[in-house]
Amino acid sequence: MADMAQTDDVLDCWDDLTDALGEGCVIPVTYMNSTAEIKSLCGKNGGIVCTSSNASATFDWSYSKGEKVLFLPDQHLGRNTAAKMGMRLDEMILWNPFKPLGGNTLEDIKNAKLILWEGHCSVHTRFTVNQINEARVKYPDVNVVVHPECTLEVVTAADSVGSTEHIKNVIEQAAPGTTWAVGTEISLVNRIASENPDKTVFCLDSVVCPCSTMYRIHPAYVSWVLDGLVEGVVVNQIKVDDDIRRYSKLALERMLSVV
Repeated sequence: MADMAQTDDVLDCWDDLTDALGEGCVIPVTYMNSTAEIKSLCGKNGGIVCTSSNASATFDWSYSKGEKVLFLPDQHLGRNTAAKMGMRLDEMILWNPFKPLGGNTLEDIKNAKLILWEGHCSVHTRFTVNQINEARVKYPDVNVVVHPECTLEVVTAADSVGSTEHIKNVIEQAAPGTTWAVGTEISLVNRIASENPDKTVFCLDSVVCPCSTMYRIHPAYVSWVLDGLVEGVVVNQIKVDDDIRRYSKLALERMLSVV
């Protein structure tokens, strides 16, 4: 997902928005699943970082600072968050970085309250309303819980929507014998199912592939890194320049101050 918001493309977008609206009108908000450079861009321009669990709080903060929000890189999390807060769909526009003005007119940009970057999660966009309908036919008492990176149609059709922590907690706290269809990454669904043997828990998409990026966060790899640190060996050290570090930290600190 982070690769869908390349720095040069976002800078071009920011320049276009500044030319059209002036400085200070748009507050940039980036999902945690973004590069350090994008977080830095947000921090430098009065913006903030969010997670799926605190997106609403960061939206409230952002609209207290400016008239509009540029949300990136996941359009669906942005759209679902805004819709939940009562924003109309016609108050949102989609920004395609490969088209002039993101594929919008100047009037579109001036009228919009939310500018959504055209990015998405390749896993969560696999879930469909048809899958939900099929689950309800097979299990009439099924509870459907999905992640807000899913499309608005899927979120609307589900019984519950929330972050990975929300999904985990709502199933753990459910009554024994209940049935849960889950719209999120398959490895997490399998883990929740194994931790809740008194319930029926399954993924909405039976053939969905694990997220190749998240799957790299594996206990064996973490152990390897920690063992290296004990021995004085730093594995895969990541370095960023001072400006990126400073402004990224600022955007993260703003998030922590409002949640």
